[in-house]
Formats: sequence, structure tokens, C-alpha cells
Amino acid sequence: MDHSHQSGTAQAWAALDGDPELLRHIAFEGVGALPSRLPVMELARSTVAVCALAAAELTGVRTGRSVPAVRVDDGAVTTAFLSDRLVRVDGVAPTTFAPLSRFWRAADGWVRTHANYPHHRAQLLAALGLPANAEVPAVADAIAGRTAADVEATVYAAGGLAVALRTPAQWAAHEQCQLAAAQPLLTTERIGGRAPRGLPALSGGILLPAAGLRVLDLTRVLAGPVATRTLALLGADVLRIDAPQLPESQEAHNDTGLGKRSTVLDLGSAVDRRVFDELLDSADVVVTGYRPGALERQGLTPEALAARRPDLVIAQLSAWGRYGPWHERRGFDSLVQVATGIAALEGSPDEPGALPAQALDHGTGYLLAAAVLRALTEQHRTGGARLIRLALAQTAAWLTHGIPATEQQPTPTEGPYDQEAWLTETDSAVGRLRHAVPPISYAGGPVNWSRPPGLWGTDVPQWANVCDQQQRR
Repeated sequence: MDHSHQSGTAQAWAALDGDPELLRHIAFEGVGALPSRLPVMELARSTVAVCALAAAELTGVRTGRSVPAVRVDDGAVTTAFLSDRLVRVDGVAPTTFAPLSRFWRAADGWVRTHANYPHHRAQLLAALGLPANAEVPAVADAIAGRTAADVEATVYAAGGLAVALRTPAQWAAHEQCQLAAAQPLLTTERIGGRAPRGLPALSGGILLPAAGLRVLDLTRVLAGPVATRTLALLGADVLRIDAPQLPESQEAHNDTGLGKRSTVLDLGSAVDRRVFDELLDSADVVVTGYRPGALERQGLTPEALAARRPDLVIAQLSAWGRYGPWHERRGFDSLVQVATGIAALEGSPDEPGALPAQALDHGTGYLLAAAVLRALTEQHRTGGARLIRLALAQTAAWLTHGIPATEQQPTPTEGPYDQEAWLTETDSAVGRLRHAVPPISYAGGPVNWSRPPGLWGTDVPQWANVCDQQQRR
């Protein structure tokens, strides 16, 4: 991954193929706190900055005026990157990691597992030869007698999630790392040609560059939902679709469901597939976050999607990238940190560590939203479907080897980081909801989402204006 000595923001904007002249529209200010040995604050600030700039750029396109000024506040950025931990319902905090999602000592090192979902927990225990009701002591004993590599291979073979801790040097020697390092931070390509797409002029007091656009959200924790939450903030009609056999945590949805609606469809059912296809036929953007191959087996390849919708923007997110020996592996931010040497860097000789936030997830989410917004701007100029691809492992490579440790510094602000200043409360279907305010800020833009999250999976599988029309009849 070749980077010049540009700031992280300039690097990310270049990866998005943005006009470097637009960077002068960004002002940095405020005080934040994401303490780390790696430049996590710079990653957070940069990804939010380019997302806000992409929103401002599309706003300029749709208003026919100049690009609005962008403001990036480190306090808002910090709080947003911690949003999954700071969300509250009636004062109650979420459970961010289940008991079996943690580091374990293996015979020759460390392993991290992910078992937040019931099916991942079941697969982990089955792979270790343990009963379904086994708890931490039994798992600890089972892992302690095996090598870290053996646990990783056995659990993945059973469909579970476990990753052996690697040092930066060990990861650098791995084929997956070498392939990821050769990739850009993200890719956008045109697939199929069409005349330039006309976007209607914006109207109303708040400038919402994604207004009137329909987004199918086929993503799960956490990067994809952060991206689609951001598109919802910017005016898009976002409909999240999950499979009934993969239930989502309402706690997670309380954080990432802001501004969206959520429904359940079984693509293996002929009736539900018909409903899905009707939604797809009028979608403008499809964001996918399932492991590579999963949706393709449903006939949803980028080429097939673009053939149906020649103006479609398709954004694909994966953990490890769509290449190399790990290309079909599931993964989460915490596991990518462990594989790529980040956990070793952030830890001590006695114990692995972790970044101060799920920064790979959040950062990749804002990059994904920025890439969608930039694709819409480019479509307005030249037409054609767009295919966007990002991977947590590529964001990790950027964090560890690309971003300079001295990003442009914000304008000094009096006082320390004040988390409470960047939290707000609203009534919701689940109770009094406290959540982080959006970090995306530009002149004339939104300051909050138009609606709180609802109950996961309970919305009608229709676009919002269709639902509104039916309710008025």
C-alpha cells in the first residue's frame, strides 16, 4: 500500500479519487481522546473528514452552488467512534462482548474468539468438542491444551470465529497480509455504461445530498451499519434487510439503526425473494457486508445487479478482502486487530491489547459512506453503475503503515474532551435513547437523524414513500 507523506485526510481523499482542491473546505477543531500507540485519532478524524467532504461535494452538485464548508470536531469524532459503547436505553448500557468473545491462552500463545451471536457460540463450542452449555472455564481448558494455530483452523472449519494472535512481523510474512498490502485503501470501478445520471435539485431548509435515494442495507455489525446510518443521516431512504435465521441484537440496532427502517426477508423463499427483487428494481444503492460468496450464491453478483439497475451503486465490504487464502473467511474488527499485529502492538509482553474503539469498523464505515457519495457525484457527471470494495484488513494496513502520526492538528479549544457535549437523548420504541450525535458536519447540513431506531426487523419491506402513500389512503 503505497502512501506519500500526505496527511491521512489527503490520503483518504486521494483513494476516493476526489479533487484535492476541495480539501481546503475542511476546518479541523476541538478536543478528542482516542489514546493509542497507533494513529487512531488520525484515522478517525480523516475518515469522518472525507465523508463530510464527499457529502458537501454532492450537496454542491445538487444545489448548483459552491461546496459548503466542512467542520470536523475531534470531540464529535471521538464520541462517534465510541457510539456502540456509549448508547443507552433508559440508562442501561449494552453488552458489547459476550463472555466467550475474548482472548484465551493457548499452549503457545493467544487466541481471540468471537461468539456474540448464538450460532457463532454454538460453532465455537462444537469445534472444541464441548457441550452447548459450556462456559468460560471449560473453554479455557480446551484452548489451553492446543496451539493457537490449531484452534484457529479447527474453529474456522466448523464455521466459528477464532484468530491466533500474530505479531506485526508474523502478519507481514502471511500471504493474506502481502496481498492486502498491495491493495489500495479502497477501490471504485465503473461496471457498465449509461448516460449521466440526473439528480434532482435539493429543496428544503436542510441540505441533504442523499435525499430521494433508496439504499438497500444488507450489512451486519459494525462497519456496514455505520455507513448506512450515515447515508440515512444525509437523507437516504435506508431499508435494512436481514435473514430470519440470523437474528440481530436490538442493542446493536439501537446504535446503528438511527434514521433507518429494518425488515426480515428469507431470500430462499420464493415469496420473499419476489419482494426483495421488487425493492432492488427501484434501489439506487446496495451495500453488502456478508462474507464474499454468500450473496453471490443468491445470484446477486455485481454484474447481475448492474444489469438490472444500470445506475446502481454497489458497495461491498469484507473483513479480509476478496483475494488470498482468507477471502471467504468471516471476520470482525476485534479479530482483524488480532491477526494484523495491532493487538500485539497495543498490548504488553504479558497480554494482548486492543484499540481504544472499534476503529477499523467505524473508520471503514465512514470511508464506505464517502465512497458511495463520491460515486453518486461521478455518476451525475459520467453515468454508469459503480462497484466499491473495502476490507477491514486494508484499513488495518493503512492504520499500521500508511497514516502519518502527525495529522493536521485541530484549532486549539479551551478545556479537555467533554464526552457529554456530544451525546443527545430522544424517545424511541425501546425507551429513552441516549446516543452520539453525528460527526458529519457541513454548512446547512443535518445535525441529527430524522428518526430514532425502531424495533429490529419489524418494518414493512417497502420503501418509505410507498409506506407513506398507503397510510394516507
